[in-house]
Amino acid sequence: MHSDTHLLLHRLRSAELREHTAEFDLTPTASRTGLRTRLGWALVGLGLRILPRRPRHPRRTPFAAGTA
Repeated sequence: MHSDTHLLLHRLRSAELREHTAEFDLTPTASRTGLRTRLGWALVGLGLRILPRRPRHPRRTPFAAGTA
């Protein structure tokens, strides 16, 4: 795709998304940045820290490798 066409499509889509945001009033407000929201995100962060770390590559067992 030509870069000018890509940029034009990006701008059009961005404008559509901004209109959608205005329709549903999804802009940040004071009520969404209050204590309740900050506490919620703090709990999410805490939960992610206490989860056990999984290895990136799970160990293969003989059964999982296709041998019985």
